[in-house]
Parts: sequence; C-alpha cells; structure tokens
Amino acid sequence: MPSIIYSKWFNWIAIGSFFLGGLWTLLTQEPYWLAIPFILVLAYPLFQFVVTKTEQLYWLLLIVLPLSTEYNFTPSLGLDLPDEPLLIILSITVFAGILYQPAQYKFIFASPIIRWIIALVIWMLISLCYAPNQWLALKFILAKSWYILPLVLLTALIHQQSSNFKKTALYLCVPMLIVVIQTLIRHAFYGFDFVAIKKTMGPFFRNHVNYSAMLVCLIPIGLLIHHFTHPLRTKKLIKIGLAIAFFGLFFAYSRGAWLALLVGMIAYWSIKKNILGKTILIGMITIFIAFVALINNNRFMRLAPEHDQTIFHENFSEHLNATIGLKDISNAERIHRWVAGVRMVAEKPWTGFGANSFYNNYQPYTAAPFKTWVSNNPEHSTVHNYFLLIAIEQGIPALLLFTGFFIYLLLLSQQLYHQFQNNYYRAISLGLGIMLLMIASLNFTSDLIETDKIGGLFWLAAGILISLKHHQQIEKEALAG
Repeated sequence: MPSIIYSKWFNWIAIGSFFLGGLWTLLTQEPYWLAIPFILVLAYPLFQFVVTKTEQLYWLLLIVLPLSTEYNFTPSLGLDLPDEPLLIILSITVFAGILYQPAQYKFIFASPIIRWIIALVIWMLISLCYAPNQWLALKFILAKSWYILPLVLLTALIHQQSSNFKKTALYLCVPMLIVVIQTLIRHAFYGFDFVAIKKTMGPFFRNHVNYSAMLVCLIPIGLLIHHFTHPLRTKKLIKIGLAIAFFGLFFAYSRGAWLALLVGMIAYWSIKKNILGKTILIGMITIFIAFVALINNNRFMRLAPEHDQTIFHENFSEHLNATIGLKDISNAERIHRWVAGVRMVAEKPWTGFGANSFYNNYQPYTAAPFKTWVSNNPEHSTVHNYFLLIAIEQGIPALLLFTGFFIYLLLLSQQLYHQFQNNYYRAISLGLGIMLLMIASLNFTSDLIETDKIGGLFWLAAGILISLKHHQQIEKEALAG
C-alpha cells in the first residue's frame, strides 16, 4: 500500500512542536514540555514503519484474532492482546490515509454500508449526551471506532485485490485450527469431561461460548477453502482440518453454537433459493408473537424457575434435560436478566441508560421469582442478548438502526450471490451470508458483537461486502461494455 504521509509534513510538525514546547516551558516554568519534540522525533521511525507496512500489520491482525487473550491492567481497564493495540494502530493509519489520500476511499464512502454505520455512530453520540456515566459511554464509542476503521474501511480497501480473499480465509482459519487442536488434546486428558472444557481453551478464549461461537462461524469459511482448493493432497488435509473443527465444536458442549450450525444450514438453503428475506421476516414475526404472548397477562411469570432446583449440572445429559425443562441455570439466569432488560427499556425507551451501563443499573429491575444461584453476577456480565442490550443502553432507535443494518448485510450477501457471474465471488457472498446469520443467532443468547472475536468477524464481513459490491459493479460494467 502507498505511504500515506510525506516526511516534510512531519518536519513542520516537529519545528512547530519545538517552538510551542519552548514557549510553553517559559510560560509555565515546567521543563518537561521540552520533552514532547524529542518524543515525536523518536516516534517518527515507528510511525513511518507503520504507514509503510499497513497491509502487513493488517494480516498480522487477522492471524492473532483467534489467538488473542483478555488482559486487565486495572479493574476498569482491560484490552484484548495483541489484537486491540493493532486495531488502534491501524485505526490511526486509516484515519491519516483518509485525510491524505481520500480518493482511494471514495468507493467505500459511496457504499450504503458506510451510511448505515454513520447513522449508528450518530445515534451513539446522541445517546452519549443522555448517558448518566458519559465516560463509560465515550469509552464504548472509542472502542467501536477502532474496530470499524480497520475492519471495515481497511478491509474493503485491501480486498480490491481478489487474491486477498483467500489470504483472509487462511489467516483466520489456520490459527483457529491450532487453538482447536490444542484444546482437544488438553480436553482429552480430562476424558472430554463436560466441566473440564473450561480448563482447556485458555488463554485464547474466556469460556466455551466464545470459543465455540468463533469456531462455528469459521466453519463456512473453512468449507470455502476446501471448495476452492484443487490439489488432491491439499484437499485431503483440509478435510482433516474440517473434521477436527467439527470434533472441536461437538466437544465444546455449547448449545448456542450447535443451534447456530443449524441456522447456518437454513441460511445456505434460503440464500440458494433467494428467500432469505422471507426467512428473516418469518423469524421476526415469530419472535414478536412470542414476546407479545409472554407479556400478555404476565405469562412470562410461568417461566420462573424453582430456585433450589435450578443448579449447574456437571453431567452434560443432565444439562440438556435441564435445558428442556427450563431448569438449567444458565438459561434461567438469562431469563432473569431479560426480564430486567425489558423493564429497563420500558423505563428509558428512547436514549437508554448509556453504553456500558447495564451491570450498574439492572438489579432494581429484576423480578425476585427469577433469581438464581448466580444472580449476584460476580463476572459483571451483561444481559446475554445483544439486540436487547442495544435497546437497554442506547434506546429503541439504536435497536432499529442496528437490526436494519444487520438485515441489510444479510440481504446484500444474498443479492450479490445471485447477481455475480463469477463463481468465486458468488461462493464468498454465500459464505458471508451464512456466517452473518450464524452471528445473529449467537447474539440472541449472548453479547458477542462486543467481543474482539465475533465482533471482529462481524465488522470484517461488513468490509468484505463493500469490496464485493465494488467487484460486482466492475463486473457489471465489463459485461455492459
């Protein structure tokens, strides 16, 4: 990629900083201001390296995405390492690139996807004005920005080159396969025990939900790699990798991921038949009817668990039976928080309680009959439904905007699949549509868009769809010419 800044710009900045640093030192009698120009001089070689190696850093980001770990520097400050620092560095580079060479981003800013994202960010800023804790809400917006800039804008820019789609698939799937292999080996020493799965995926994943979610979302990408691989020996190796992935998914013991796999199959059939819009509409109507039926005459109170019987089951078959009987502690606790969440939305429907505010506000809205053994929430986790979380923290307008954006991405993937003449791009569009509907399914019982793993895949998919639309436009013009 071309360099995005001339060294003469830096020379002027350095001269200006020397002048201002010296002047401010004279005025304040604080000599440390003189250190700023020297810091800039020392930082310049590093910055020059970043702006000339932007694409290499991007590929490094994709490689470490499945391998990153959460690290808390303080109780209130945590980062995903090493991917989040890379996201921040790349965000600065992209921002500088937009300022210095805006023409290369022209096709990206012309995309409706960017208009949706701008609308989402504008509403975040509006809700920030009404947030009780504006610092928490501002941190949320900043974190969102350093996901969107590299994973949407830079992704769209880099994938103008068709071979980069294959690189993206490999750089995501190979590291994830390594994580799965080490998890299965460690899990085997525990006899693939249900409880032991929590001990085997560290330090790469916090829990089996996050692990299985990323694994199931990358399976369609693995199948694409298999589809486009022609040497027979390599194809056999990929089949072995896919078999390991399915073994890993089974022994992750995650009901949400298994359901997402089924949803992925439905997505495949729906996109092929060009009826994804109808499938989504049926799903939304079903959810709406179920919601209305539950709140009518307080029918939801019938779902209240028996506190002493709602426990964690160490045997997986007992765990599944408890799930069917609504006595499983994880789902019972989800219902406990969903009840609180719906009440919170009713309290502040327009601007919400502010980003990152659910944990600090939800307890007064809970219903006593739904309390479980883990309702004290020692992990400080949220409502376990991303769509509900958006409504709670940013209001119903944010929920409508995000849902509309998600549906647009899904329908765009279907549209591209049926409009492309090129089978390579058709297959990528299909794979993205499957992955996105899986992500939607997972986020009905979790808040995974806010994690680096699934959130990274979601924004990455948005960026790839921008580039695919650009390729489709080029193909269309070539056919017309």
